[in-house]
Amino acid sequence: MSYNPYTLEGKTILVTGAASGIGRTTAIECSKMGARLILTDINENGLRDTVSMLENARSEHGYFKADLTDEVEIKNLVTEVSQLDGLVCNAGVMKLTLTQFITAAEIERVQKINLVAPMLLTKWLVKEKKFCKGSSIVFTASAGGVYRVSIGNGIYATTKCGIDAFMRTVALELGPKGIRCNSVNPGMVETNLINSGQFTEDQKNKELQNYPLGRYGQPEDVALAIVYLLSNASSWVTGTALKIDGGMTLN
Repeated sequence: MSYNPYTLEGKTILVTGAASGIGRTTAIECSKMGARLILTDINENGLRDTVSMLENARSEHGYFKADLTDEVEIKNLVTEVSQLDGLVCNAGVMKLTLTQFITAAEIERVQKINLVAPMLLTKWLVKEKKFCKGSSIVFTASAGGVYRVSIGNGIYATTKCGIDAFMRTVALELGPKGIRCNSVNPGMVETNLINSGQFTEDQKNKELQNYPLGRYGQPEDVALAIVYLLSNASSWVTGTALKIDGGMTLN
């Protein structure tokens, strides 16, 4: 076999938000690199579809339907999963709202999914000693909020700043145990998240002018960066927010 520092052979990796988008693509790319996947999402049909797309789809891999805004379901998931070499917290939602129209209900909904859920999932996995030594945790954050702000993006951006701060804290706390923690911070990526009607085509075309590489990201662009952070190729990388934005934040 040829040398490959990015191999995930022998690693078991839990991916949240795996029914579509970046989560699905990450699962597929990890399976190509030899990983055993455990997938979770609230959309069970989407999970089944993702599993069918994985390498060795009929064996090795598993999935659990779970609502990660419910701590009881998080604890049940943690009880069921085996020892992990990697965790990818990818589940997320976006809500564009001008400041004067923000509601407490919307703040709570987005925070529960984007921020509270990955914090509690990480907590319970650590508490129940589910991470092997040398494990890697990766949070999907965003360029939005962490590197750049935009009109109407206050709720979403705040959650992504929060998860990046949590990432650095986890990296500091778990480093002595040999567990790394990083985040990926994408710009606009062609997924259901940005194609859900919150952006008009005119808005998307205008925003595209801010990208020196002349295109929005594809899920694979982010997934392959996650593979790097999960692999031993990044064994001395922790507490890092990896910007993947096509040069957008250069403007």
